[in-house]
Amino acid sequence: MTGIRTPFAPETAPCGKKVGGERLLDDDGYGLLIRDQLFDCGCRRIWHEYHDGSIHLSAIRHDGKRVKDQVEPDHGS
Repeated sequence: MTGIRTPFAPETAPCGKKVGGERLLDDDGYGLLIRDQLFDCGCRRIWHEYHDGSIHLSAIRHDGKRVKDQVEPDHGS
């Protein structure tokens, strides 16, 4: 698996700040798809789709606390 990192323009991070960062896209070609957003403030939004089709979505603030509210999948834009 080879990951692709691309920068993104500022948007609202899980902590509420509007910052840019990098998107990580990784695909093994067999059904495992990883899309993570790594914000410059240290927050992270995680979207993992596994071989069985299950999806794990979560968001973590830069202080390490999980965000339980709105978690939207990253559409790769």
